[in-house]
Amino acid sequence: MPHETTVTKDKLIEDLKIVIADAEDLLRATASQAGEKISAAREKVQDSLDRARAGLGNIEDVVMDTGKQVARATDEYVQDNPWQAVGIAAAVGLVIGLLISKR
Repeated sequence: MPHETTVTKDKLIEDLKIVIADAEDLLRATASQAGEKISAAREKVQDSLDRARAGLGNIEDVVMDTGKQVARATDEYVQDNPWQAVGIAAAVGLVIGLLISKR
């Protein structure tokens, strides 16, 4: 489950980056357009993009920190229980090998 959560967070971050890039392209494309309403809309979108970029940076920091914590916890567990870690790795390898051989 944690792996699926990480993949989902990574996908969300990537999607947000794409949306931000597309919105910036739209702002550049409409830069030559005149008018009070268009200028107000561009400013509003720019403010939203700035907030989204800041939020995205925070999300990336949280994801990185969580990943580092998981890595530290795994490292500590392996150092404290080396034989159990070897047994778990062997069991996972066996299961993967069996699944691959059935294809």
